[in-house]
Amino acid sequence: MTGAWTVVARRELADLWLRGRGFALLVAYSMLLSATTYLVATNQAINFIEQREAVGLTLQVAVAVGALLSLLAAADAVSGERDRGSLEALLLTPVPRRQLVAGKGAAALSLWLAAFVVALPYVWFLGHGIGLVAVPVSAGLAVGTLLAAAFAGMGLAVSSAASTSRVSLAVCMLVLLTLYVPTQSPVGATTGWAGELLQRFNPLTAGLHFLGRVVVDGHGAGEEASWLAAPALFVAAAAAAAGVAAQRLRLSGVRE
Repeated sequence: MTGAWTVVARRELADLWLRGRGFALLVAYSMLLSATTYLVATNQAINFIEQREAVGLTLQVAVAVGALLSLLAAADAVSGERDRGSLEALLLTPVPRRQLVAGKGAAALSLWLAAFVVALPYVWFLGHGIGLVAVPVSAGLAVGTLLAAAFAGMGLAVSSAASTSRVSLAVCMLVLLTLYVPTQSPVGATTGWAGELLQRFNPLTAGLHFLGRVVVDGHGAGEEASWLAAPALFVAAAAAAAGVAAQRLRLSGVRE
């Protein structure tokens, strides 16, 4: 049964993409990127922001929202089956529950990969004039994949325990909001050792800070690699939580 997760992944991919849910999310995502690109390009034209900043801002939006799409899919992966009454039939299939959850996680990550492909033309449009394409693309892929994997793992863990999709989505969005709030802190609040520590331990702020240093400031990826420690640790913790939740998977979530 070592490859059972691939069977589940194919089923989930078909459900996500052939039924149009994934494409609907991508359309909304592309509209957001289009608006962001238009605004930064306009501001760039009247010298409000530098071209590197325009690329960095668009890339950060693409990465953050792309990872959010994986979270939304994962948060509905198991609790959605409960809501639809199809989880019992799924649990009766001869597939280990960890592989069942792993297959659903792979399908959730496909949203991030599709979102990354959609973001490529926008990054190229803003950065090709100054030869800034390869660096943001590689950095965005690395950071976005880490954040998407972390958020997908978190979403699967919550979805496996939650009794309904509404509960799962509410908990996941609350956690995401908690992680997002520090990104809106005034510059003065993030200076000093305490501010930097807060940024480094928050996987979202750490990942976006890495992109800013590499894309906007022109630093080397190796020089700033320590900022990826928090996203990587978050991936490991979320994967472990999803594995534990998969082992305890029940028809009615935590209430059984």
